[in-house]
Amino acid sequence: MFVDQVSVYVKAGDGGNGLVAYRREKYVSMGGPAGGDGGNGADVIFKVDEGLNTLMDFRYNRHFKGKRGENGMSKTQHGKNAQPLVVAVPPGTTVIDEDTEEVIADLTVHEQEAVIANGGRGGRGNTRFATPRNPAPDMAENGEPGQERNIKVELKLIADVGLVGFPSVGKSTFLSVVSAAKPKIADYHFTTLSPNLGVVDTSDQRSFVMADLPGLIEGASEGVGLGHQFLRHVERTRVIVHVIDMASTEGRDPYDDYVKINQELEEYDEKLMKRPQIIAANKMDMPGAKENLEIFKEQLGEDMPVYEISALTKEGLRDILFAIADTLEAIPKITTEIDDIDETVIYRHQKEEAPFQITRDPDGAYVLYGNKIEKLFKMTDFQHDEAAQRFARQMRGMGVDTALRERGAKDGDTIRLLDYEFEFVE
Repeated sequence: MFVDQVSVYVKAGDGGNGLVAYRREKYVSMGGPAGGDGGNGADVIFKVDEGLNTLMDFRYNRHFKGKRGENGMSKTQHGKNAQPLVVAVPPGTTVIDEDTEEVIADLTVHEQEAVIANGGRGGRGNTRFATPRNPAPDMAENGEPGQERNIKVELKLIADVGLVGFPSVGKSTFLSVVSAAKPKIADYHFTTLSPNLGVVDTSDQRSFVMADLPGLIEGASEGVGLGHQFLRHVERTRVIVHVIDMASTEGRDPYDDYVKINQELEEYDEKLMKRPQIIAANKMDMPGAKENLEIFKEQLGEDMPVYEISALTKEGLRDILFAIADTLEAIPKITTEIDDIDETVIYRHQKEEAPFQITRDPDGAYVLYGNKIEKLFKMTDFQHDEAAQRFARQMRGMGVDTALRERGAKDGDTIRLLDYEFEFVE
C-alpha cells in the first residue's frame, strides 16, 4: 500500500530529575550538597533513508515518544543523557506543524536529519543551588518536559520525470515498457490508485527515475477525482511528460485534454508551468491518430516538442527517452524549489509570548495558564519546602500576585494551575 500523508504525534523525552543529596563520609567535615543533575531527554529526529519510498511505517505507528533522561545521582554524578529517537523517512518528506501550519523540515537528501521535537533539559541537583548564604540547599529541579507536537508528514516523491494526463491515456503502459516497473494496467479509469516509480535506462547508458502519477481530471486542483491527492508529487519532478491519447479513443479532443491538464497544474502551483514539458502523442498505431496529430499541432501553435509514440507497439520510445535524457542533462539536478532558496537570513521581531494568563472557572476559582509558568511548575519538586518557596518567588517576580489582585483575588481564594489548587495569601 502506498501512503503519502499521515498525521503523527511526537513527544520528546523529559529531562531527568536533579537529586537532593549530601556528602556523608566519616572524615569529611562540612560535607555539603552532592546531588547531581539529571540527564537530557531524547530528541525526536527524522532521518532520510533512500531505501524507503512510502510512509507505510507511519500507518500503524502514529505515536513516537523519546526516552526521558536519567535522574541525577549522589556524589554529584550527572544522569545519563537519553539517546535520540531516530525515525526513518523516505526522500521528499515534508514535516508540518498541524497547529501553526509551519514547515518544520523538508527532507530530500539521503541521511539528511532534522530535529522535530527537542528533548527536555535535565533538572539541576542541589549542588547547583549552593550559595554563601545557603551552603546546603534542600532543593533540586525536576527535569524539563520534552517538546510535544502534532505534525503532518507528507511525501512528495522525488522523481526526475513525472507522467501526467487524463485517465486511460497509456501512462502506466508507457512506464511498464520503458522500465522494470509493473503497474496495474486495465481498460477502465483510475486503474492507477497510487504513484508508481520506475528506473529508465536509455540505450546510450543514461538513466533517470520516472513516476506514473494517477490520472488527473478537470477540477483535480479543487479536489475532484483521485488525481488531487497526488498533485503534490509533480512538485518534485524536473521534467513533465504530458501523455495524450492522440487517437481520441474516448471521444475527447486531444488539444482540449492538453489545455485542461495544464490548467489544473497551473491552478495547483504556477511554478509547474516553468518546468520543461514534453508531449507524448500516444496511441499513434490507432486509426485517426495521424489526422488528430496534425490538427493538434496547428492548435498548439507554440514550439513545444511533440513525440509520436505507441506504448503498445513500442514505436517512437527510443526518441522520446533520448529527448527526456537530453532535457534532464540541460537543467540543474536539484529541484527548482530547492534552487530558489535565498540564503539571506531575515530576522523578524516576534512578540514574546506572555509568561502566564488568568481566567476564571464557573465556581469562581482563578485559573493560571501559559507555557512558561506551566514549565516552571512541572520543574518544581514540591516535596521540598525550599523548592516550593522558590516557585512562589518566581511567580511573584513574573507579576502573578499583582495580576491576581488586579483581577479581584482576595485572601483565601482558590488558584488553579494545571491539576493543582492552592490558596491565595495576602
